[in-house]
Amino acid sequence: MDRRKAMKVAAGAIAAGGAGFFTLTTAFKPKKQPPVEPSKLEYTPPESKWEYIQLDPEVSAQVAYDKYSEGSCMYATVSSIVSQLAEKIGEPFTSFPVHLFKYGHGGVGGYGSICGTLNGAAALIGLLITDKNVQNKMITDLFQWYEKASLPVFSPQKPVFEFSPPTSTSNSVLCHASNTNWCKASGFKVNSNERKERCRRLTGDVAQKVTTALNDIFTQTYVANVHANEDVNSCLACHGGEGKVKNTSVKMSCEPCHTESVAHKAFADIHYKFMKE
Repeated sequence: MDRRKAMKVAAGAIAAGGAGFFTLTTAFKPKKQPPVEPSKLEYTPPESKWEYIQLDPEVSAQVAYDKYSEGSCMYATVSSIVSQLAEKIGEPFTSFPVHLFKYGHGGVGGYGSICGTLNGAAALIGLLITDKNVQNKMITDLFQWYEKASLPVFSPQKPVFEFSPPTSTSNSVLCHASNTNWCKASGFKVNSNERKERCRRLTGDVAQKVTTALNDIFTQTYVANVHANEDVNSCLACHGGEGKVKNTSVKMSCEPCHTESVAHKAFADIHYKFMKE
């Protein structure tokens, strides 16, 4: 057999083996959770002193942006709504200790964990919505939107710093990941005025989003699961409570922190097939 024929035979064998391997791994793939479809979320608010009335999301965004310098992202997000309700309703919002939310800056005291805007928005949902199941769904929607949205898009009336930040996708709800991904995309340093302006405007975006969500839930027009992350279901098929591995409870995006190795991609499904429960 000459060299050219030998190469053709080898290439055919590799191709056949690859096709067989693909068929094998496909046959062994674990069953994923069914996709989460958008659906109307019902909520009947009980009588409460923590009343909510409709607010203008664009006003919330501007108020959050303006209050950012008073206590950073979490404080500004909460204050943007509480201050409006204090003006329109009065107590108990007038004496609400909004200063306590200053701890959330920079991912909780500068620790780089959960983004302060999301921490504050979740606190608002917890304050105004009493049903834990409804809280969970609204928070999940907000967080999954944040992971995949290209932000910031809010444009203030009077910018603190004359700069139009480029947008980026965080792929994470963590402060340090969100900032790092933006810095990589924009080329600016994390301690720059440009990055600070980006976070001010991002705070406006989240305040606007959570105001819209609250408006919708109190007018019975809220649709849940609009931003569902189906990639997470792929991981949970093995690692979640219904899988065999059972070592993960999560809704946030997995891939930004857990890069899938070549071995995992090639052999995980076959390995999983023969694992014991």
